[in-house]
Amino acid sequence: MVKGDDEIVAETEFPEQFRSYSENEKHWQARRAFIVRNIPPGDEEALSPLRLDQLLSLSMVWANHLFLGCSYSKDLMDKVTEMAEGIEVEDAPHFTTRDELMKKNQH
Repeated sequence: MVKGDDEIVAETEFPEQFRSYSENEKHWQARRAFIVRNIPPGDEEALSPLRLDQLLSLSMVWANHLFLGCSYSKDLMDKVTEMAEGIEVEDAPHFTTRDELMKKNQH
């Protein structure tokens, strides 16, 4: 699909307004990919404020889990994992969960 210059600019600039002041470039690029992946092309203005807030919150849940090791309910993790499918992040940290530690200690 070929887009006009105005559409390309709008698509690339739209997510930039949601970058957190404290987000480094690596974290932002991953979260930006999550946001862009979950907004149908050309629908930025059609998003209701509630839907946009939900998307931004889910992007933070995913980024917090990925980069900080935060844990959330299984249902929420399943949802954000599905939404992030196909997004590759280089050098993402690996965190050991409490359950994994407990399993190691039982052997």
